[in-house]
Amino acid sequence: MSFVSPKDLRSVPSATGGIARLACARMQEAGVSMSAVLSEAGLTVAEVNDPTVRLEVRTQIKLLELAAAELQDGVLGFHLARYFDLREIGLLYYVMASSEQLADSFRNAERYSVINNEGVRLRFRSDGSTVIALDYVNVDRSSDRHQIEFWVTTVVRLCRQLTDSRIAPQRVTVRHFRDGTPTEQRLFLSNDVQFGADADEIIFPAHFASLPIVGADTYLNELLRQYADEALASRPKERKGVRSDVERVLPQLLPHAKATTSEVARQLGVSRRTLSRALFAEGVTFAKILEELRAALAQRYLRDRELPISEIAWLLGYREISSFTHAFRRWTGMSPREFRTSIVPPP
Repeated sequence: MSFVSPKDLRSVPSATGGIARLACARMQEAGVSMSAVLSEAGLTVAEVNDPTVRLEVRTQIKLLELAAAELQDGVLGFHLARYFDLREIGLLYYVMASSEQLADSFRNAERYSVINNEGVRLRFRSDGSTVIALDYVNVDRSSDRHQIEFWVTTVVRLCRQLTDSRIAPQRVTVRHFRDGTPTEQRLFLSNDVQFGADADEIIFPAHFASLPIVGADTYLNELLRQYADEALASRPKERKGVRSDVERVLPQLLPHAKATTSEVARQLGVSRRTLSRALFAEGVTFAKILEELRAALAQRYLRDRELPISEIAWLLGYREISSFTHAFRRWTGMSPREFRTSIVPPP
């Protein structure tokens, strides 16, 4: 038996475990006893029942294989992805749904996957075609079938729901092998599903990237506005001028990684130079406003214990949790986790 050092533990890829929990729910519905399956996968009932517990990606992959065998379902990942409520993806769904175009949605998803899922990374590119690729990081890709088929199916469902259309990929490629394409996968995904390929990719025509998001869900922006108002409650009241306009716009731009002078200027209908000059006249810079707002929002978000620190980093526009941690320590002298621990819960 060997012990794992803290440094090694940080390198173990983990995920939110949502797919594993969907598989467990399916087994329960089918009357399958889960105790043996969970034990063989190295999980406990308590871990599966607690949505705040992250699972190792390798453990999730193993559980899906065991569940597929118990359920005698050779395309379990595909079936799990077909019918779950896409809003269960969480905050990511609302940010994607409030984006302007399909390309914006998946650029946001690409940034989020780096923070929230350490084993599977999404990449987006639009050149000759619109391509959504899935990469495995520090995980043996050959060990998996069901997780990747879940993600491929979910991505296609997201594209359709966000654009309110029946768009279909030109081609889907996956690295693992199958003896032929199951009919239901071919009918739902694409007539051209290639197994044993060199990459896991969903390929759409190039113009699909500019498709507008239909009926953008405003839940996220309303949530962020509420948080921002609370976080800024102790700031000077009825502040007027350009600074207040910037503070009003920024919270909705942060999760989209668009909290830039250029984008804020565009939102306010002025040039970047005009905005900078107006802020200078008020004795402040854009960078200072952004820094102060992030610090205030970070402390407000950390008081909500339901928000994982990884999601808070993403809400504030950081690409890495470590960048958020360093910034928060500079603001408060504590790490985000230390700050959260120091908060005395209300009676």
